[in-house]
Amino acid sequence: MQHLINPFERADGPPPQTLWRFFGWALHGAWPVLILATLASAVAGVMEAGTALILGWVIDGAVDAGQDVLLTAENIALLVGAVVFFMVARPVAFGLSSAANSMLVQPNVNPLVLSRLHRWTLGQAVRFFDDDFAGRIAQKQMQTARAITDVVAEAINVVAFALASLVGSVALLAAIDGKIAWAFLGWLSVYFLTIRWFLPRVRQRAGQRAGARAHVSGQIVDTITNIKTVKLFAHDDHEDRAALGAMQTFRDTALGFGRLAAGFRLALMTLAGILPVLLVGITLWDFSSGGASAGDIVAAGAVSIRIAQMTGWVSFTLMTIYSNVGEVEDGMRTLTPRIRLEDSQGAAPLQVDAGEIRFDHVSFAYGRDVGGVADIDLTVTPGEKLAIVGASGAGKSTLVSLLLRLHQPEQGHILIDGQDIAQVTQQSLRRSIGMVTQETAMFNRSARDNILYGRPDASEDEMISAARKAEAHDFILEMQDHKGRKGYDAHLGERGVKLSGGQRQRIALARAILKDAPILVLDEATSALDSEVEAAIQTALERVMEGKTVLAIAHRLSTISQMDRILVLDQGRIVEQGTHDSLLAKGGLYARYWNRQSGGFIGLNDAAE
Repeated sequence: MQHLINPFERADGPPPQTLWRFFGWALHGAWPVLILATLASAVAGVMEAGTALILGWVIDGAVDAGQDVLLTAENIALLVGAVVFFMVARPVAFGLSSAANSMLVQPNVNPLVLSRLHRWTLGQAVRFFDDDFAGRIAQKQMQTARAITDVVAEAINVVAFALASLVGSVALLAAIDGKIAWAFLGWLSVYFLTIRWFLPRVRQRAGQRAGARAHVSGQIVDTITNIKTVKLFAHDDHEDRAALGAMQTFRDTALGFGRLAAGFRLALMTLAGILPVLLVGITLWDFSSGGASAGDIVAAGAVSIRIAQMTGWVSFTLMTIYSNVGEVEDGMRTLTPRIRLEDSQGAAPLQVDAGEIRFDHVSFAYGRDVGGVADIDLTVTPGEKLAIVGASGAGKSTLVSLLLRLHQPEQGHILIDGQDIAQVTQQSLRRSIGMVTQETAMFNRSARDNILYGRPDASEDEMISAARKAEAHDFILEMQDHKGRKGYDAHLGERGVKLSGGQRQRIALARAILKDAPILVLDEATSALDSEVEAAIQTALERVMEGKTVLAIAHRLSTISQMDRILVLDQGRIVEQGTHDSLLAKGGLYARYWNRQSGGFIGLNDAAE
């Protein structure tokens, strides 16, 4: 039964940016089961009115028969029916309703919504993540999925139940006396008007509270992620003030929400106190004039007390539902904007036969007037080893980002073996390019998992061979994490914090070696290595680069002097290109870099001279 909803079914299209269409997108495919669970809850709700009705029948039967002939055939049948109702029918109805909600709805809706939001978020462009806290984005996904689950579960468990109870109660009271039913309907009108005034305000303040809560999470995660920087600069107090400021904002929004919630509960509980007085009073008045029986008084009293009790329960639930709706809206505003680079319609997988890369008059400036690259006209021949140098901000990393299609050129095209990368799938493009960066990212997983990220289906021997080529095997065997896992099973900590910079880059290099892509990008691939390890890695790199098209970015010019060609960028434009010797002979910008570098690095101010 629990498999009637597929909790990992993919969404149909992008998430809408209006609330109820967003709910429809998030819950698509689950609606038949949700309707079934709602009907089960409604049946249980009708049972509440049935309880008062049967109790009234039993009282009337006893009063009419008198003490001497209480156990008449008619009364015995009524008592048996009451026993079956209370001991069989009612428990079964409530059990089925509970099972539908706890086994069908809640365990499946949360992963259904979360998986859809997570897939959508993974498809966002890099700019989406650059513009926000990682912790905040994760918090919004979890918050929105939980809030939608709570709205659905509570709407089924309480709202459907309560509405069915109210409908059944109106029918019961109308059977006793029309005046009682009209009085109850009048009370309901005031009840719903009160709810209508409060709930939109609850929803608004809940959204504000959710946004403040997510900001606290983002602030704390940002501090913890950069904890070494915090400690190196002795800024514990600064980070504490930033966190306390976010917490104070959250506290203020929580207090505002709390004041409104308290007023809401007070208003509804006052109405709940009025209801029994109103219904029982009218029924007693009818009884005094012979218009109602003793059983009618019991039934009206039972219904009014039960509804009065239910009022507090329903008011709390409605407040929770609207709070969650506010949180859904808050999460929707963060997660649904389309900040994406989509595959073009009919995009085909990239086929790399030779590895030629062509930048055809490519320009990109991040939507600004300055920065990025301008009019790059460049062909990298198959198997060529191209080095790219330039001062900080010259456009080196932008060029690589465009090749990986992390950004879309504002002008021009990039082709690999004659195929425009804008017309191929991004997955196939990035699978064809191996990359080792200066700031190497590691997952808080085992060393084995991090290396196998390059090619998950590789064998153990292939993985170890790649680690050996990257000079990583020996230090990996010596590792042990805080849980006692050793060697390739040892976990590396968040972002690889348990490793030195050189160790992280060697694992990243092993990952790229294992991937064995036809195009290789090296972005300061040996910058964190000492000279001895760099020399060993350089030999490994030379083996890895054989037969591949290579783009290597470096400030340390000694690492690229043997490349086939060197490209010099300045302010986003190609200003020089040639071999190391020809560029030195030319006496231009590259020669100035070479002559003025200290310790093998390009001076950041050289380009300005």
